Amino acid sequence: MKVSWKTAGKIISNLITAILFINLIIMAVLVVSSKASGGEPQAFGYQLKTVLSGSMEPTFMTGSVIAVKPVDSSQSKDLKKGDIITFQADEQKLITHRIVGVTTSGEHVMYETKGDNNNAADMDPVLSENVRAVYSGFTIPYVGYFIDFAQSKEGGAILLIGPGVLLLAYSAFSIMQGLRELDSKNKKNDSNEKTA
Repeated sequence: MKVSWKTAGKIISNLITAILFINLIIMAVLVVSSKASGGEPQAFGYQLKTVLSGSMEPTFMTGSVIAVKPVDSSQSKDLKKGDIITFQADEQKLITHRIVGVTTSGEHVMYETKGDNNNAADMDPVLSENVRAVYSGFTIPYVGYFIDFAQSKEGGAILLIGPGVLLLAYSAFSIMQGLRELDSKNKKNDSNEKTA
């Protein structure tokens, strides 16, 4: 079965249009969800966090995006050794490390945490009330750099407007190409009529 250049061109054209459109939708969802949730992109009940340091390598690498499931205060007391948690270290800083020890004192639960790549455990134990989420096991390498860019003011504007502009430009190009083909067919028909 032979595929003509025209058919191949149409397939490629449709593929490019679909990719640009999907890209536009994904960018819009990422930018809007990160703005709506105060800077934390969310998908299907999971928060997407960017890994900013190498403390958990090789479990996840710097620049990766990890999906974490937010936990409430009752769930945060039921965590166990080996779980990877995201906790509030101070007002501005969230850390994702592995639980290496659990201490219970009455109603209070404290976790000893450690980065997989660190030589020693973290200095301060983590109160269960400070646990914000549990790592789901889902990681996408290097996408974190892209999400950080998307969350910036300039990046958000570029990523939201850029694919739309590309889609419009490509649509204009496709329309011009279609008009040229129609024009050449009309000229061909006119010349055939004149010779007939």
